[in-house]
Amino acid sequence: MLMAHPAVLEDLIAQYEALTLLGAEESTPEARQRLADISYTLCVATGTRDVDMALIAARHRLSGARPEDDSLLQTASTLQTAAPLQPSAPKEQVSGV
Repeated sequence: MLMAHPAVLEDLIAQYEALTLLGAEESTPEARQRLADISYTLCVATGTRDVDMALIAARHRLSGARPEDDSLLQTASTLQTAAPLQPSAPKEQVSGV
């Protein structure tokens, strides 16, 4: 199963909490739809069928996670520990004839 990146989960949780805090359930149809969309996305991202379980799973996945950590990108420390590039030998200049 694919797992959502911690930064995505953190954003979904924040949006869900903001919508529920603002009372989206008893608000406009657009707000209710947005809450339903976020709830559905949380469930899909965590492999659950209930928003409460999705929130628990997402928070569990976030415990100790750093949203700025991205395994697809090299960090500065990785770049610093890499072997330095060797300068290439100077190229001979070709004189025009």
